[in-house]
Amino acid sequence: MKIVIAPDSFKGSLRSPEVCIAIESGIRSVMPDVEIISIPLADGGEGTVEAAIISTDGHVEELIAAGPLGMPVKACYGMPGGRVCAIMEMASASGIELLTAGQLNPLKTSTCGTGEIIRAILNKGIQEIIIGIGGSATVDGGAGMAQALGFRFFDLDGRVLPHGIGGGDLGRIYRIDCSMVEPLLKTCRIKVACDVTNPLLGANGAARVFGPQKGATPEMVELLELNLASYAKVLKQAGLCSGCDNPGDGAAGGLGFALRVLTKAQMVSGAGLMIELTGLEDHLQGADLLITGEGCSDSQTANGKLCAVVAEIAKKAGVPAVLLSGAVLGGAEAFGRLFAGAFSIAPGPCTLQEAISATRQNLFSAAANIAGLYKAVRK
Repeated sequence: MKIVIAPDSFKGSLRSPEVCIAIESGIRSVMPDVEIISIPLADGGEGTVEAAIISTDGHVEELIAAGPLGMPVKACYGMPGGRVCAIMEMASASGIELLTAGQLNPLKTSTCGTGEIIRAILNKGIQEIIIGIGGSATVDGGAGMAQALGFRFFDLDGRVLPHGIGGGDLGRIYRIDCSMVEPLLKTCRIKVACDVTNPLLGANGAARVFGPQKGATPEMVELLELNLASYAKVLKQAGLCSGCDNPGDGAAGGLGFALRVLTKAQMVSGAGLMIELTGLEDHLQGADLLITGEGCSDSQTANGKLCAVVAEIAKKAGVPAVLLSGAVLGGAEAFGRLFAGAFSIAPGPCTLQEAISATRQNLFSAAANIAGLYKAVRK
């Protein structure tokens, strides 16, 4: 018998490699000799590099980069096995997890460190970069990243704006100069792992939807909206773009917009990209069962979230898929179409914190129960 384990992270609790370990341990407690292939997955947010490296037997490169507020942080990127490319997370240098609640301020936070990671990868001679852009602390429109790559911004008086500008500085940009951009950028193919479809501006844009999550007050939100609009106008006047309403332009506080416009990056599904990178379809050949999982499942799970994409691929391969979730809140009709079974791992009523603290044990128990049932049915 062959079982494939391919979960997402359980947000706020366990990253996907740890989820794999817990599920595998539970299965082996009942079926010690079963063949198990663990493929930790992610959707472009935090944990993407770790999942990709473990799944492909790659390695991690570390470096020092500017953090969201300019202080140096230890960042990294991954080199997946079997493929000449690099995979990175913007959150490694510009992520919200790097700041305390009291430090969050999207008027000041910058994606400069993200640009420094890209530049370090380019200087290694790598010509394909995959960038996960979830978990940002920024609403700077990707301007900080652009500065690190050699784009220069000038104010109305002709002065160059200093490196590391945040969302509060975008309104000062009067002109952009591209003459000193890192030349290796021209030959590099960049793919952005992003399942966010928000535009840069408007009611569903970067400032109004994501700004409050990054510490923006209502007054800050309005200023950020104005600054992003001014910034986009400058880039349009420079002939660098025709608009800022493409799906994903608002991702990571507008970093999606800058990556598309300034680096010619291609926006792709984070879930689909990770599944391709890890070779999940090949691993499903000859499998009897697939187990996936996520922190919380609801009616949105079927709308392109990672576990649903995994289940669709398993279905095409003729492999039944089982979903283990911290909570199953609805969407029974969609779950029935996608999964052979969808189970909450919580053993009974509890608080959210109690559920998070017990995730590892609950996954173990749920996996053991599934293995026991599957073993009995197969006899």
